[in-house]
Amino acid sequence: MKVRDALAQAARRLAERSETSRLDAELLMAKALGTERENLLLSRMDNEAPAAFVALLDRRAAGEPVAYIVGRRSFWTIDLEIGPGVLVPRPDTETLIEAALEHFGAGGPKRVLDLGTGPGTLLLAALDQWPGASGLGVDRSQAALLMAGRNAARLGLARRAEFRLGDWGQGIAERFHLILCNPPYVEEGADLARDVKDWEPPEALFAGPDGLQDYRRLAPEIPRLLLPGGIACIEIGAGQERAVSALLEAEGLAVSSRRDLAGIARCLVSIPALGH
Repeated sequence: MKVRDALAQAARRLAERSETSRLDAELLMAKALGTERENLLLSRMDNEAPAAFVALLDRRAAGEPVAYIVGRRSFWTIDLEIGPGVLVPRPDTETLIEAALEHFGAGGPKRVLDLGTGPGTLLLAALDQWPGASGLGVDRSQAALLMAGRNAARLGLARRAEFRLGDWGQGIAERFHLILCNPPYVEEGADLARDVKDWEPPEALFAGPDGLQDYRRLAPEIPRLLLPGGIACIEIGAGQERAVSALLEAEGLAVSSRRDLAGIARCLVSIPALGH
């Protein structure tokens, strides 16, 4: 079977599983061919479909996230190694980098802190955006930190990125120009898609009965970790803007929100309020 026919067939098979069934099929085919998706679409459509494609397609049909199958995910301007045990980066999270870019412009921050860095997603995106910046990524997962270190090395950012095992901001005495954080914010028992619920690490998703457990711990730490003129960009879930803003404002922070491409309040930008 030709690649183009195999892709059409695969997209039909995945249609009930994924809202991006054709894209999923193309990424899996590129993996099977050992090439990039762009090259696949431009010059490999009339090749014979490789036998390896079938096994990859079966994994996706069983619910495994595409990022885990192909071992990578694009985010902002970088490609990240991704695998089981880390949260798959979402385009919605790019809203945090957009908010930081709006604040700092091309000059950028000098020191960046990424709390809950996972595979280095936000920290490495920020360092790639601003060549003069350096930063620290903190996570509770040693496996995630090892992956973050490999990502930093592959992207040529290892000299500017440090990764440390830790529990949010505990034990960090330094202050930063930019704090980035995508904490767990899903309420326990929430109805999630199978490829999220069955595959991604629950400790990176769930945050107590109301989804606010980690924000309650983070809010008191933000002011002491911020340098004058700095900002914290924190991701929130749909419908959490008011509740999380109140937690941050109670700590003396002025809060504004940024919306993602779907129009959902996705990022809270926090700065020290006047008089604090």
